[in-house]
Amino acid sequence: MRIKYVLGLAGVALLVWFIVDAMRQPSPQDLPGEFEQVALFRNENNTGPVVRLYAVTVGDTSRWQEMAQYGALMPYTKYGTTKVFFFAKSGPSPTQLHLSPPHFVPAFNRYCLASYEKDGMSKVTFVKHLLP
Repeated sequence: MRIKYVLGLAGVALLVWFIVDAMRQPSPQDLPGEFEQVALFRNENNTGPVVRLYAVTVGDTSRWQEMAQYGALMPYTKYGTTKVFFFAKSGPSPTQLHLSPPHFVPAFNRYCLASYEKDGMSKVTFVKHLLP
């Protein structure tokens, strides 16, 4: 009878540990830099590669490392593609994204600070764009 209580207590302790660990996982909202998602596109194709596109504004435009971390924390599907485009919070940014490149109205190209991409083979590309 005593072994049942010990095993039950161990099981409850493991369950609590799993729940606490899951709740402590980092999320994009935990990063400094005032990140705000302003546009999202996900293709409707559930049988092929999933394409996710995000337009995000950032308050501090010098936080390159946090931008790359933000991209890494975004959802990703194996053999799919996730792209995040970063814009200054103080400037214009797109409110709609499209599946075909350039993914947003070309007039916003000059305001894009950086882009993050994780492709179908999990290759990560982070590019800083030089603003005029």
